[in-house]
Amino acid sequence: MTIAREEIFGPVLSTIEVGSEAEAVTVANDTMYGLAAAVWTDSVDAAHRVARAIRAGVVWVNTFDAGDITSPFGGFKQSGFGRDKSIHALEKYADLKTVWIGLRP
Repeated sequence: MTIAREEIFGPVLSTIEVGSEAEAVTVANDTMYGLAAAVWTDSVDAAHRVARAIRAGVVWVNTFDAGDITSPFGGFKQSGFGRDKSIHALEKYADLKTVWIGLRP
């Protein structure tokens, strides 16, 4: 389905029924995009396992669209390069340079 393969920006919720946690991760990762994902669970252990396994820049657990300017935001795969917000975004606006100067005694 197109809605499961492309990034959909808008008030849309699409669901795909799966039979296991492993299948859920497989479905979540079976896309060329990786901006954001959401996990709904009663288990903190499952939340950590699934969030770790999903290739997305942001994984929300039992919530959606939460954020803060101090936490990085950005995607994996075809969902962008680098990170916006937080100190990590400063790297986009700066070029690092190393200069060595030999000083004579």
